Amino acid sequence: MSEKTFGKELPEKKWDCIIVGSGMGGMTCAAMLSKLGKKVLLVEQHYVPGGYTHTFPRKNWRWDVGVHAVGEVTKHSMVGRVLSRLTDDRLQWASLGEAYDEFHFPDEFRIDFPDTPQKFRENLLHAFPEEQKAIDEYLKQVKTVAKNMRNYYLSKGLPGIFSRFLGKNAQQFFLQKTQQVLDSLTDNKRLKTIIASQWGYYGSPPSRSSFAMQALVAKHFSYGGYYPVGGSQQIATELLQTVANSGGWTKICTGVSQIIVEKKRAVGVVLEDGRKVYAPKIVSAIGAIETVNHLLPQEMDNHAWVKSIQTLKPSAAHVCLYLGFKGDIRQAGASPANKWFWETWDCEFESWDFRDPRALAPVLYTSFPSLKDPQHDPGKQMFHTGEVVTFVPFAEFAKWQNERVMKRGDDYNALKEELSDRLKKQLFKYMPQLEPLVAYSELSTPVSCTHYTRAAKGAIYGIEPTPQRYANPWLKPRTPLKNFYLSGSDVSTVGVIGAMVGGVLTALAVEPWKTMAFIRRN
Repeated sequence: MSEKTFGKELPEKKWDCIIVGSGMGGMTCAAMLSKLGKKVLLVEQHYVPGGYTHTFPRKNWRWDVGVHAVGEVTKHSMVGRVLSRLTDDRLQWASLGEAYDEFHFPDEFRIDFPDTPQKFRENLLHAFPEEQKAIDEYLKQVKTVAKNMRNYYLSKGLPGIFSRFLGKNAQQFFLQKTQQVLDSLTDNKRLKTIIASQWGYYGSPPSRSSFAMQALVAKHFSYGGYYPVGGSQQIATELLQTVANSGGWTKICTGVSQIIVEKKRAVGVVLEDGRKVYAPKIVSAIGAIETVNHLLPQEMDNHAWVKSIQTLKPSAAHVCLYLGFKGDIRQAGASPANKWFWETWDCEFESWDFRDPRALAPVLYTSFPSLKDPQHDPGKQMFHTGEVVTFVPFAEFAKWQNERVMKRGDDYNALKEELSDRLKKQLFKYMPQLEPLVAYSELSTPVSCTHYTRAAKGAIYGIEPTPQRYANPWLKPRTPLKNFYLSGSDVSTVGVIGAMVGGVLTALAVEPWKTMAFIRRN
């Protein structure tokens, strides 16, 4: 990143908007408002901006922390066109190939998720030729949900009367659970498991998740998965450059302790170092739960808006095993495609119960970022990276959430070492040729997420995407506090693009007509 886009210093400027948090939602909102001529200050507590789009290095390797595959980023989609304009075409994407996800189930059953809807249908029919009716009805419902989503998104950002009118048709899909819809289509357990097996992309099992979320993920990847050329940090690099080009700034290493409220209006923020900064518009992009629990003045504690959001549950927590390789990992079976290794045909679980020393993680999500990025240079020693992700219960790590990084004690380090060894052993069962190539490994836990992103209970996807979440009338950019807005995936849907759409919706709430004009030009 250019030093001209972020730093510890705080320029003396008259800001048009202050945004708390520089994740995908905050950055997108800032970039959109910057394109509309606003001077935006982003305030980030971490020393690296970007939220789950940032990367980190160790020795000869660099890993992403949250971007493994992104759909709808080409200029064939409105989302892709908007993102392209927000970055002035500086952000480029590389395809993960004809198959972006490979699913491996017991009995050596494998099915690939390809880069066109036609191929996806063919793959499902090849595996389940007797289930054509169920498959076609599912794909039809995916299209129906997608068709209604544009108006649903607009309903989130536009004022009251427009909101009620536009969002009405889409709401019905959010109130159905994934399992209910799949049960209505077929009795074939394996087919239902395969359809729902991507729930790792939104962090809620079929019995809990909204069917609309399942359908949106299917639509999102219907034309394949992509990865940012140059690595996932390029997303932040280019969005923050747009902010800087309009006179904006991203201040790092400083959190916000409270929103300043005067005469029932948000007018500024108090930084954790005690300084006060003022602006006509204030946006929180740190998540709805964290916002109502930590940023609002005490007099709002009993407001219906606050109480309602506090009833919602954070999404899943996870561990990620970061692997550094030396050698030809392609020869060992790695590829740009993500590999899902399922230990069971039952995808109805919430997390790995690792307290049982014999228990395997129900699923391993495996990614090789260095093979996804065409600009990665492995050098003569062939340095490559891999990641292994699975869900875990946050409660097993909660006692360490307030401890300092690298100072969490011997018990914590011992648990990390145990889980690392178990995950490696499980991975090498499927990819044994990788084992001799491992030269470095490190495990992140849910408290890593709480420290670096301040996510509630280490949630990787914000609020869990259940029907209760989408029925909540308060999860939208506008809040009851005048001139104060929410942004990010919680006001939209989960994931990188969900958070990006949330950023656009917040800009729409702040500047309705100018933002609408910008979107319509795409």
